[in-house]
Amino acid sequence: MIIPPGPLKVMVATKPVDFRKGAIGLAALVEHELAGKPFSGVAWVFRSKRANRIKLLVWDGSGLVLVSKVLQTGAFHWPRAGGGVMRLSAAQMSALFEGLQWSRMHVRWCRFSRQEAKLSRT
Repeated sequence: MIIPPGPLKVMVATKPVDFRKGAIGLAALVEHELAGKPFSGVAWVFRSKRANRIKLLVWDGSGLVLVSKVLQTGAFHWPRAGGGVMRLSAAQMSALFEGLQWSRMHVRWCRFSRQEAKLSRT
């Protein structure tokens, strides 16, 4: 299992980090600088100085998983918050990981009829 099943809490470090850090170095950064818990199942996302690379760090229950992505062209759209962390929804994280404008992603609720609700449960 690479990513834990179920809803995933995603936290984004708003400042660039040293991309020479591996899983252990990023876990230490989460714990000491961001006051987070790297072994809690929360997905932590980091970016490089040029914003063309991101790393995703998550504990899957048996070890740390580190995923890295490099954009061929352009840069990732990154939160402009201060030096802390920002929470993203799963949809926003997917958009961020694809290099899209994640801030335009919003949860959209729709109402199902009883028949549609029964079909979706099977």
